[in-house]
Amino acid sequence: MVGLRGLRGLRLAGAALVDLVLPGECAGCASDEGETGPLLCQACRLELAGPARPAWPTPVPARLPPPWASADYDGAARGAILAHKEDGRFGLVAPLGDALARSVLAGLAATAVADRTADVALVPVPSRRTAVRGRGQDATLRLTRRAAAAVRRAGSDVEVLPVVRIVRGLADQAGLDARERGANLQGALAVPDRLVRHVRGRVVVVVDDVITTGATIDETARALRAAGAVVVCAAVVAATRRRQPPGLCL
Repeated sequence: MVGLRGLRGLRLAGAALVDLVLPGECAGCASDEGETGPLLCQACRLELAGPARPAWPTPVPARLPPPWASADYDGAARGAILAHKEDGRFGLVAPLGDALARSVLAGLAATAVADRTADVALVPVPSRRTAVRGRGQDATLRLTRRAAAAVRRAGSDVEVLPVVRIVRGLADQAGLDARERGANLQGALAVPDRLVRHVRGRVVVVVDDVITTGATIDETARALRAAGAVVVCAAVVAATRRRQPPGLCL
């Protein structure tokens, strides 16, 4: 008998096999250019290939580290992120992870510790266990590892440290406004005592796929600072289009 974990593995393996052998639509715009797998058409790849920029939400959470994004959460970026996260389309890890890497590099370059890259840790926001089980993967962690590899190729020695944990129950964030999301997340995350040594005194970049209100990144940064980390910025693939950066405030 195949257990639940085995079924999830078979589902993801099956999705990956279909990606390899059947032509599919572009995950960004749903056009069919005859490519195989969950890849992006050239136009959508270009949408994800832009330079990173400040991506402040409005209103700005009080403790939010300077956030950087490489795309708007719309069109190609939205389609690709959802296809990777919800459908397990691993072929999208490369363009999404590379976009995330540009956000990391831009954030570090804008800080006073840009020359201390050997000390930098990339810390992904934690995913709910139920979400990881349901999807069969931790999508944010997967993207963070890809981004770290790209950052290293650019000459910066960074380490991925998934040390933040959810320590109490959370309501579904969907449909909550900025104030409600902040209240929902307040005190919900922490670095366990056994993991504090990994981030104490380290320069840290908080990493996520999308920034909307900034509440999740804000709470992740709080938990890391409580553990003694030096949180210098946040990096995401995409930011909601309605958010306008008010300017970089370091």
